[in-house]
Amino acid sequence: MRHQAAKGTSKGEAGGKANDAVKADLIAVVVAVNNSDPCVLTIPQANALPSGPFELAHRSLQSGLRGWVEQQTGQPLGYIEQLYTFADRDRIGAEQRVISISYLALTQAEQASASARRFWASWYDYFPWEDHRSGTPAVVLENLRSRLREWAEGAEDTATRLDRRRRAAVAFGFDDRSWNEELVLQRYELLFEAALVEEAMRGGYPVAPTPGTGRSMIADHRRILATAMTRLRSKIKYRPVVFELMPPLFTLLQLQRTVEALSGRLINKPNFRRLIEQQELVEKTGKTTAETRGRPAQLYRFRHDILDERPVAGTKLPLTRA
Repeated sequence: MRHQAAKGTSKGEAGGKANDAVKADLIAVVVAVNNSDPCVLTIPQANALPSGPFELAHRSLQSGLRGWVEQQTGQPLGYIEQLYTFADRDRIGAEQRVISISYLALTQAEQASASARRFWASWYDYFPWEDHRSGTPAVVLENLRSRLREWAEGAEDTATRLDRRRRAAVAFGFDDRSWNEELVLQRYELLFEAALVEEAMRGGYPVAPTPGTGRSMIADHRRILATAMTRLRSKIKYRPVVFELMPPLFTLLQLQRTVEALSGRLINKPNFRRLIEQQELVEKTGKTTAETRGRPAQLYRFRHDILDERPVAGTKLPLTRA
């Protein structure tokens, strides 16, 4: 959206205003979990999130966003919340100043429209170092650890070297530190600063391509996706938003696998089930499913009235720390 020069403004002044024009973009991070794989909705090239400019005809920011997502992908939006506003001029390589207003939307895989199904991509395609369900990813052990150490040792002074080592250790769990699944954005920003991801080239950094650092995205879209992952991984611990991603009826194993997919961590099964039942977040339906191995599994549904009884509730993940 451009600000127009007022009547009577000289050509020089109008030119100055045009150069300083600011455009507002609406960007959606739409998440679903499909077969234990957390997926994000992209536009056909799979290197961008659905987005479009905020226009005068839009009734509100949210209505504008919903319109752009449905127009570009055919996917209607359900649960939605504002994520963050980005306005860093040096991060997208554009001459015009762009304010990116991002939103996080959650939907069920079964509700993905037929036209949108081919646009879903695993968010671990963009952040392969974030999936620790099978242990520390190879890209961390074989590439990122050594490259980040080289980056730290390349600092000009001792204080900066020590600071870089500490930040890398905290972010990636080096030096016997524990892995914190919520530091998605911090890890991506560190890799950007160390010029280990392709997007750093747009910020003026000399990029040294690092194998296994995931698919790049246009502008600052991968940074926005990292922000959404950080928000969601944190929020599922204190709010029952995970049920926005679940079908109406589900087994406790399906619920556990969904939480594990989002967090990128394994969960202690007995502790998880005990906590879910203690918090009374779900209730039995009296129905079973034979889709699982062994005896038929009980089907549950989310207790929506829990939100009226206790405004703050979540899954309180008993994550394994292996």
